[in-house]
Amino acid sequence: MTGTTRSIVIASPEGESGKSTVALGVLDLLVRKGRRVGVFRPVSRATESEGAGGERDHVLELLLEHDGVDIAYDDAVGVTYADVHDDPEDALARIVSRFHDLAERCDAVVVLGTDYTDVAGPTELSFNARVAANLGAPVLLVVSGRERTPDGVRALADVSLAELAAHHAQAIGLVVNRAEPDDAAQIRAVLERAQPDVPVWTIPEEPFLQAPTVAQLLDAVDGTLVLGDPELLSREALDLQVGAMSFEHLLERLTDGAVVITPGDRIDQLIGLLATHLTPSFPSLSGIILNGGFYPQGRPAELLEAMRPRLPIITTPLGTYPTARAAATTRGRVDKDSVRKVEVARSLFEQHVDAAALAARLDLPRPQVVTPLMFAYQLIERARADRRHIVLPEGSDDRILRAASTVLARQIADLTILGDEEPIRARAAELGLDIAAARVLSPHDPEHVEKFAAEYARLRAHKGMTVERAREIVTDVSYFGTMMVHLGLADGMVSGAAHSTAHTIRPSFEIIKTKPGTSSVSSVFFMCLEDRVLVYGDCAVIPDPTSDELADIAVSSAATARQFGVEPRIAMLSYSTGESGTGADVDKVRTATGLVRERASELHVEGPIQYDAAVDASVAASKLPGSDVAGRATVFVFPDLNTGNNTYKAVQRSAGAVAVGPVLQGLNKPVNDLSRGALVEDIVNTVAITAIQAQGKGVVA
Repeated sequence: MTGTTRSIVIASPEGESGKSTVALGVLDLLVRKGRRVGVFRPVSRATESEGAGGERDHVLELLLEHDGVDIAYDDAVGVTYADVHDDPEDALARIVSRFHDLAERCDAVVVLGTDYTDVAGPTELSFNARVAANLGAPVLLVVSGRERTPDGVRALADVSLAELAAHHAQAIGLVVNRAEPDDAAQIRAVLERAQPDVPVWTIPEEPFLQAPTVAQLLDAVDGTLVLGDPELLSREALDLQVGAMSFEHLLERLTDGAVVITPGDRIDQLIGLLATHLTPSFPSLSGIILNGGFYPQGRPAELLEAMRPRLPIITTPLGTYPTARAAATTRGRVDKDSVRKVEVARSLFEQHVDAAALAARLDLPRPQVVTPLMFAYQLIERARADRRHIVLPEGSDDRILRAASTVLARQIADLTILGDEEPIRARAAELGLDIAAARVLSPHDPEHVEKFAAEYARLRAHKGMTVERAREIVTDVSYFGTMMVHLGLADGMVSGAAHSTAHTIRPSFEIIKTKPGTSSVSSVFFMCLEDRVLVYGDCAVIPDPTSDELADIAVSSAATARQFGVEPRIAMLSYSTGESGTGADVDKVRTATGLVRERASELHVEGPIQYDAAVDASVAASKLPGSDVAGRATVFVFPDLNTGNNTYKAVQRSAGAVAVGPVLQGLNKPVNDLSRGALVEDIVNTVAITAIQAQGKGVVA
């Protein structure tokens, strides 16, 4: 290896083994453990320049697209297949040289073996083994279990491991991918007996990963999109039907995600298929291919235009058989544009490969820094470890549906989505999302409305609330979701993508209320810098906190920091440090600091203190020598909302920090607010945070 760079070669003795799923999972693992992670493809079909006029390496592009990787395409490629054909020894020397150039800039590198698309099979694994040996990198061997008996898998694994050993490559583990689910345990047992020194993991076959997209089918049949939403071309085709029979019989065969091939002059079939797709209780199709070069003309064409279908409708000049053959032989792949496939692939790896055991085999050191990506992965790991039930009130927002699909695929939390079930599930299906595991509940459901109204009227009786008025109030999605949390039907709520902060959190003030010993609800942002995470509070809720409220914010922020793995050292910020300043604003912070020391004497707190003295050791040495906090603060309590909100945004924009939040604190049960500009990733992270808050546990080492 180069210096202290940890590298791993993902290699296979065959094509279509699903190496990309394994490579993606290993990349996730390395990103959690190191700051600079690289990807290297020793032999590729194309480099950047050559790929501009031809097919690019889609697996390499997928890995380079990862948030934790910052490597140019050309830098990630060793040589081409043509180079290997021309002079294998020279190609190997160039691979080693280019790898070391890349590795000098990285803490870890994922090296992706060849794809069996060019070099002859028997010699290709040997070449991969020689590459691994010359790079000084261990090999994670991937073999396919598809349509193989356990003994057949063992025979292939034995031969492959022997080939690696013959060329001095070290096997660090064996992954049997695409295994038949019923055979997984037996495969593992057979291999562990045959290869006791090599850890074995099995990943079951997932047909969804092999499903082509509608866009791929369009290319395969040399088609043209004539109607429909181009964005929906990215949806997967989960089934293929030839609609040559009567519509009555075709309807019986349709399933969600199907693409139907039908002659272009069968307007009856086309109208029937569109009607089926638009009816919530019938299958949601992925697309329609009109073959034979026909397309409706005249009034039928006008009717189609007037219907304005979002479903992709494709025409092809091919006949029925060539169209069906081309479509049936098109194989899907996991690439950078397949968001749902990427999440499913990650989930498969996370569920079936022991990441801790693999990391131990790689001898990965415990990270001394916390990058934004490492923090995000830690959130997901902790949420998954003790899964909780979160309610998402804004089911009509596509971002919520996309986030829900990711949360469910990665088993971060169980979900209830509020809204009308048929249109929500229909829209999710149209977007190619899987939310089948989520409960979809109407906020007008009579049974829940009656129960919630009675409870809300009881809670607000001192304000003159009646059950009749409460029935109207609790059908509001924020009140409905909050009542679910209050009554234990959900562990937490995440909202705000389509509603204001006040609309989201006001019900929690009325219903859930504050924790014992806490009089204020406040918020923090996790500010993820390049090498550490800081906690800023309050930047979203209390405009001009009193000394009591500042003390509440400090104690709550320290508890939140500790729950998420940040050791709290609290800086009570002001425009002066120590005893140097006077005035009402400074005195407020000074009083608040004293209250924190009274209420939580175990906490390290300093105040009043200026920001530079809180973060810069040299400034701290001159302004507050000997302080436990100055120069190394981790929790920053701002004197007012104006200062806090502007500071977090300034740091976010100027220092390139990732701001995660706001995270509400001080409530009896967790409710969190989203920005109305929230990205899908933000929503997923907030769901994970809410789930961890619901766990009510301290940090897990």
